[in-house]
Amino acid sequence: MNTAQTYNYDVVRKFAVMSVVWGIVGMLVGVIIAFLLVFPDMLEGIPYFSFGRLRPLHTNAVIFAFGGSALFATSYYIVQRTCHTPLFAPKLAAFTFWGWQLVIVLAAVTLPLGLTSSKEYAELEWPIDILITLVWVAYAVVFFGTLVKRKVKHIYVANWFFGAYIITIAMLHIVNNLEIPITWTKSYSIYSGVQDAMIQWWYGHNAVGFFLTAAFLGMMYYFIPKQVGRPVYSYRLSVVHFWALVFTYIWAGPHHLMYTALPDWTQSLGMILSLILLAPSWGGMINGIMTLSGAWEKLRDDPILKFLVVSVSFYGMSTFEGPMMAIKTVNALSHYTDWTVGHVHSGALGWVGMVSMGSLYYLIPRLFNTKIYSMKLIEWHFWTATIGVVLYITSMWISGIMQGLMWRAVNSDGTLTYSFVESVQAMHPFYFVRGVGGAVFLGGMLLMAYNIVKTIAQGKAYNAPVLAPAH
Repeated sequence: MNTAQTYNYDVVRKFAVMSVVWGIVGMLVGVIIAFLLVFPDMLEGIPYFSFGRLRPLHTNAVIFAFGGSALFATSYYIVQRTCHTPLFAPKLAAFTFWGWQLVIVLAAVTLPLGLTSSKEYAELEWPIDILITLVWVAYAVVFFGTLVKRKVKHIYVANWFFGAYIITIAMLHIVNNLEIPITWTKSYSIYSGVQDAMIQWWYGHNAVGFFLTAAFLGMMYYFIPKQVGRPVYSYRLSVVHFWALVFTYIWAGPHHLMYTALPDWTQSLGMILSLILLAPSWGGMINGIMTLSGAWEKLRDDPILKFLVVSVSFYGMSTFEGPMMAIKTVNALSHYTDWTVGHVHSGALGWVGMVSMGSLYYLIPRLFNTKIYSMKLIEWHFWTATIGVVLYITSMWISGIMQGLMWRAVNSDGTLTYSFVESVQAMHPFYFVRGVGGAVFLGGMLLMAYNIVKTIAQGKAYNAPVLAPAH
């Protein structure tokens, strides 16, 4: 074996650093729109900063800019380390970085201008959709090319999760974004009516299922065992978890369309498959947490491990809550309320955010051949993140259940007990708490940025030598 070979950490470094940058940007926009709902006149007269334009900017920035950059970084790192070979096609890997950053910048320009296809999590217009497709195909070539030239026979389970997410997101993106261009900035979906809604939520829920779940489970299956210094609790369970998850998740989208024009059998199928989904989801959570068996004392002193383990706890909670909210009788109360917003953010902040932060804290010192600048700051970040999430989701749970109860309350003569305006008035204090929770979470992200800058300053860009596979 050529001992001069080194892993390609250059593209991993760039994505890891930009993940932190975009995390701050996306979360800042989130805090602004949270307070816009508390103080509607805050940015009066500036159309580019209206809620309707900033909200898709926020979702795209945190999902695809922050989360996406973290996924590119960790998947490129993990596939090299577990396959004992440098990345396939390094120039193509560099293209994925610059192409993805261009997508993000174009989103940051077009969405505040009101240029949107109006599809949830797929708002970008057709020229940007084509660029995303090109970047994603390049990503697939690099990732699977690296797997093909691996120096070990076995494919570690984290790579199965990354591979499934890359293939499924490609399919979802292309099918949901089939559209007829009218101008360079406007297109119309080829679907209409209930078919458009069904395709959109087949895409929307599986963007959650594969981009925000399967891919981040790839992170979990690598970084928790690494940080604990123990093998994954049950490798057999991880494989069962993988196949059960990918076969079940793809059918759960109709639970977003309960009590709509979607055929009733489709709604029922979505509900049943959502309930079945609880089993593989909790299998993954149990596997992640039980990896600490015999090493629980490490949680006391290791804030990086706290991030990783608490994120898996939030994953378990969110994947219990989701199937419960898919039950038709529960959905009758929760649908269109802030309960859904609380559920989304327990997954987004608690699971995706915290597992990404823990993984980046593990990764960045190794990419710059140094130790983290301050473990104490990571501890502070952990507690600000946890407090921020709890403030956010509890305020939205209370507000959402209250909304649902107020909207369905009727007097003895059959008239509504409360007007819609009264429910808005009752929600106001909870919206303020939500804004505070988001601001606290953002504060933790700023602590992370400071810690990472100081870590990079004391280190030096480093490419580790490729290791011969262990027998």
